[in-house]
Amino acid sequence: MIIAAVDLGKARTGIAVCDKTEFLASPHTVIFEKSPEKLFEKVKETVVNLKAEIVVVGLPKNMDGSEGESAQNARAFAERLHNETGLHVDLQDERGTTITAHNFLNDTNTRGKKRKNVVDEVAATIILQNYLDKRKNSRNL
Repeated sequence: MIIAAVDLGKARTGIAVCDKTEFLASPHTVIFEKSPEKLFEKVKETVVNLKAEIVVVGLPKNMDGSEGESAQNARAFAERLHNETGLHVDLQDERGTTITAHNFLNDTNTRGKKRKNVVDEVAATIILQNYLDKRKNSRNL
């Protein structure tokens, strides 16, 4: 099934999607939007256009596992997305994904403005791949 992931940001929000076999997560796009309402509408339109059956929203927990304002915002976003689309929406712990994304971009020597524009898309891809791996492992138990 097609699964999309959302890495919410204040100015840039990354979107990733997987193939129907749920094997590989790939970057899809970055939405450049600061208005929470406009961002929500753009994300909703994107996941509907992708024909996603599940949407995974990154949950930004603190390193100690606690949740702050950003996590509460992600939970509210996920709930609203479910309510307005009827899609199954899951939350995925995103601790460390931005650091991992920066490491990947270091490995590919992606710098400057290009790096700034793709890091959220790469982070969404990592969130989705972690989610896919968790789903695969839970089926194998």
